[in-house]
This record gives sequence, C-alpha cells and structure tokens, in this order.
Amino acid sequence: MRIVIAEDLLLLRDGLVRMLTDTGHTVVAAVDNAPDLERAVLEHRPDLSIVDVRLPPGFRDEGLRAALSVREQDPKAPILILSQYVERTYATELLADGNGAIGYLLKDRVTALDEFLDALERVAAGGTAMDPEVIRQLFARNTRDQRITTLTAREREVLALVAQGLSNSAICAELVLAPPSVEKHISNILTKLDLPPADNTHRRVRAVLAYLNQ
Repeated sequence: MRIVIAEDLLLLRDGLVRMLTDTGHTVVAAVDNAPDLERAVLEHRPDLSIVDVRLPPGFRDEGLRAALSVREQDPKAPILILSQYVERTYATELLADGNGAIGYLLKDRVTALDEFLDALERVAAGGTAMDPEVIRQLFARNTRDQRITTLTAREREVLALVAQGLSNSAICAELVLAPPSVEKHISNILTKLDLPPADNTHRRVRAVLAYLNQ
C-alpha cells in the first residue's frame, strides 16, 4: 500500500514510517503540515493518507480541514485520522458524505499493531475504522432524534460496532451472538433508521455513518 503521513511530531512521524515500511507498505511522503499534505496527496494519489488533526501553523484543526479539502477534490480518497482529540464539527463533516474510506482513531487507544494495520486495510478498501470513543461522541449528537430512541440497547451496541467497521462475524464474537441474531439486529436498525438494507458491507457502514452525522 502507498501511504502519505501528515504528523508534526518528528518521533511519531518517523516511527510510523518505520513501522509501515517494516510491514511491507511504502510511505511515499511524510510531511509535518497541512499545505504539504494536500500537495503530497495530489502528487502521489496514495492508497491511504494518515492525518493528525492538529498541524502547523495553528495547531488547531488544520489536519482535518486539509483532509476535507482532499475529499472535495477526490471524494473517495481514503483518509485515516490519527489524533489525540475528537474534533466533532469537522469529523462529522468529513464523515457525512457517506462515501466511506474514512477512519478516525485515537492515538492513545491504539494498543495492538495487528488491529492498527487491519484498520488501515479497511479504510484503504473503502470501509471504515472508527474508535469507539469517537462513535460514542457522535452518538451523543443525535440523542434527541426520535429514530435513535427507537433502537433497543442491543441495537445501539450493534450499530456502534458496525460503525467501527466490524464485520458480522466480528460482531458475533464481540457480543457473543449467533450470526442470525446479528443479521436480524442490523436489519432492524436499518429499518428503524429509514435506511434500506444492503448486501455490501461497506455501503451499509456508509449509510449508518451518514445517518449518525446528519
């Protein structure tokens, strides 16, 4: 996989480069600011961009705004946000188009290399990889929506795992449920949220994320 990294901390940036190179990927550019990120993506057209939220010069939300700019130019460009913070406003804007190929992980909660690499693969393939804490905060935005209130507690659990990008089999393992039960929960969720069921897993996840970020 060809990857662009945008991270201002030298040690973390170099650590990501080394880790990704050691696991068979190619880092085509590693930059420390938002303008260079946009230029690198336009030049290299990578399979994935890993982007920190807060980049120079302001260290506020430059990374997310650059990611939005990239997606405006290429709506399907895979972006994985890797940050210490949940910036809800720009995060919801980034997720709201429903095109998939989006991830949002929190740095201090990435504890397993295999899981991190799996998240990269899912996003690059057009799926999603969402930290549970990010999902929790996005859920909080819609607690007054009557459609959310119709979901049972179990359906909310399933929806949160779907939004993270987990497959049906992974949800079965996480919640100790049989496959037919998970399939029924997902069908009920999509019906209650006025979202038509879909056979394609990525399309299903995008539909759920699009709803969560209305």
